[in-house]
Amino acid sequence: MNKLHWKLGTILGLLVLSVWLIYPTADWYSKTSDERAKLEAVRLRPAHLLNLGLDLRGGTHLLLELDVDKLGKNEKISDAMSRAIEIIRNRIDQYGVGETPISREGDRWISVDLPGISNTEEAENLIGKTALLEFHLVDTSDAAQAVLNKVNDMDGSPFDKDGNLVPAIAKLMPKGDILCKASAQDDQHNSYYVLDASAPVTGAYLESARVETDRQFGTPTIGFTFNREGGKLFGRFTGANIGKYLAIVLDGVVHSAPVIHSRIDNSGVIEGQFTMEEARNLAIVLRAGALPAPVHIIEKRVVGPGLGEDSIHKGLLSAMSAFLLVVLFMIVYYKGGGFIADVALGLNFVFLIAAMSYFNATLTLPGIAGMILSLAMAIDANVLILERMREEMDLGKPVAMVIPIGYDKAWSAILDSNMTTWIASVFMFQFGSGPVKGFAVTLTLGLLIGMFTSVFVTRAIYEFWLTSNPKELSI
Repeated sequence: MNKLHWKLGTILGLLVLSVWLIYPTADWYSKTSDERAKLEAVRLRPAHLLNLGLDLRGGTHLLLELDVDKLGKNEKISDAMSRAIEIIRNRIDQYGVGETPISREGDRWISVDLPGISNTEEAENLIGKTALLEFHLVDTSDAAQAVLNKVNDMDGSPFDKDGNLVPAIAKLMPKGDILCKASAQDDQHNSYYVLDASAPVTGAYLESARVETDRQFGTPTIGFTFNREGGKLFGRFTGANIGKYLAIVLDGVVHSAPVIHSRIDNSGVIEGQFTMEEARNLAIVLRAGALPAPVHIIEKRVVGPGLGEDSIHKGLLSAMSAFLLVVLFMIVYYKGGGFIADVALGLNFVFLIAAMSYFNATLTLPGIAGMILSLAMAIDANVLILERMREEMDLGKPVAMVIPIGYDKAWSAILDSNMTTWIASVFMFQFGSGPVKGFAVTLTLGLLIGMFTSVFVTRAIYEFWLTSNPKELSI
């Protein structure tokens, strides 16, 4: 009897824990999309939450290609890919989109799903920006001015289609200098700058970046702070070049070129005619760090929120219809035993949703399919047990023997069927991508929980039943 109390207490405790884990998810999705967006913006997203995938929530899917030709000579592609994925993940997390599915595809491709973001331009700017921040001295010599005059006299761009300077400009460039385009918001007379090619300080030394407001004009700016090593380098660099122009270059574009009035040790400001959203996104990519090489978007898909809601509706409708039909069949065909199997099936569903919420899993349409399959496997295990128990009852054995014998004889078949499916799901997770992995994860969790509810939970209920009806069994 003590053993039975322990079993029932375990089941009840798991049920209470599951309800506690599911509540944040139920409360979160009971809010409107605007309310959820506001909470995400101020980092009030629940810690344990079942996320909805792109096909259910709507959003943007991007397939990125890392430009491996622009990696450093000594940098391995595998290391660069790992770093690029981590940087992209940091950018998205800081933007406020939590638990975003990001995975490596092949040697140089990265798959990114952005649920809830249907503004493709915003997504591309956030992820695709290399965010290489550099500080160069502006060359104000007569030779540099001659280059700029020549550029102004040209009808087109001073660069050819391959990004190289045209010969007429290249032969005028001072040795050791580079030509950089000014930001589109720059209000200087010239749209290009001639800069010293060396960059003694880069964004690699940044400790933080934040949105600030210009005291004079009230426009958004990006304030940045260097770490200790970067502060020393920047201090020596600016102290040795007081009175010169310092160009702040991001991804090869000069955003501003202020005069160095005094030594600057560990902080500075990037100015420009930014909107608040542009300044916020720029601060995010600077904080997350620069990508090891540029990434190019080679595939883009947008799923509207209306389509996502339609998918949720149809997915829930099909799942509930199948669930109710199975429940009805089990009660009609197996009577009391079928009812116990249905109770275990309901607990299986609750435990599965709770486990997915705890691990912050992302639910997709293939994931729902995996969930339905795992529930089917769980009910199949109960069918095996009930049929074995019927066979023992037909042989005239007492109820007290029928139950343990039925479980013992069905166990090997239950284990074999679940193991073969589990092995298949492991390979799908290892070699699949995106939706296939979602299906495999949900199926694996469902199989483990299904074996627990089909064997442990139902047997505990039968044992409790025997304490009051030791001679009757309705199957």
